[in-house]
Amino acid sequence: MRYHFRTADVFTERLFGGNPLAVFPDARGLTDKDMQRVAREFNLSETVFVFPAVNTGNTRQLRIYTPTAEIPFAGHPTIGCAYVLAAIGEIPLIGDITPIVFEEQIGLIKVWIRARDGQPVFAQLAVAKLPEFGPEPPPLNDLARLLSLDPADLLSDCWTPQAVSCGVPFLCIPVRNRDVLRRVQLRLDALPKVLGTYWTQSVYVFTADPELPGSDWRVRMFAPSLGVAEDAATGAAAAAFAGYLADRSEAGMGTLRWVIEQGFEMDRPSLLEAEADKSQGSTTAIRVGGSAVEVSEGWMEIPVTEA
Repeated sequence: MRYHFRTADVFTERLFGGNPLAVFPDARGLTDKDMQRVAREFNLSETVFVFPAVNTGNTRQLRIYTPTAEIPFAGHPTIGCAYVLAAIGEIPLIGDITPIVFEEQIGLIKVWIRARDGQPVFAQLAVAKLPEFGPEPPPLNDLARLLSLDPADLLSDCWTPQAVSCGVPFLCIPVRNRDVLRRVQLRLDALPKVLGTYWTQSVYVFTADPELPGSDWRVRMFAPSLGVAEDAATGAAAAAFAGYLADRSEAGMGTLRWVIEQGFEMDRPSLLEAEADKSQGSTTAIRVGGSAVEVSEGWMEIPVTEA
């Protein structure tokens, strides 16, 4: 069968920045095996397949695949898919802000699409799962070896390594500055020894030394176990990181906001906007948003297999 697809760059306002995404606006008829093969063929960090919503009160059902696995939730496919569907008229825009609901494996994901002159310019999601914190991470020496760094390059005082999940777990590791972050090289030979039996093998390295005015953090994300050597912009990780930051904030009430740089070391500069609501010292909501631009469209002839 012949399937239409679109591609977009997500978490950027310019072509060839951000994180590339492939979107199949109508994937009806494709099996799990078909979708995994297509995702492997595109070989992007994620490819998203769109189906009619199970509940007619929701907007669409999304299936999200990396080159090697289906995942229950991801930010850049959610943001990018909302943008693409609105841009091609599959989601009617009702004004400056259009609220929609996607069904994903993790649950219902609320999204708000911002428009200007009748065209989408920004989308923001709210996570379905509040932050969950993982077990004690491996020792700093092991983490430094994994990242090809010296132990002194890692922080261990007010900022410490910790695993967090808002649906997909990541190990957040703080480093001293942007130069250290640039020098990170994930050692695949050390990964099974250091994180092979740990809660997650996806690594999110961050520093409070961004490059651009108005940014708060600079990060890199590595998930080779999911077929992603390094990701240019990771919404699910930004959500987990917002949970990490909110948990450490002294603020007991209100909304915390951060701008996160990612992908600069890959020549795919991305900006992610993260928010966390707190009430009486607890995190009550997390949102991640960003811009996107359309890149291409085409058709793929897919020999559909049996389910």
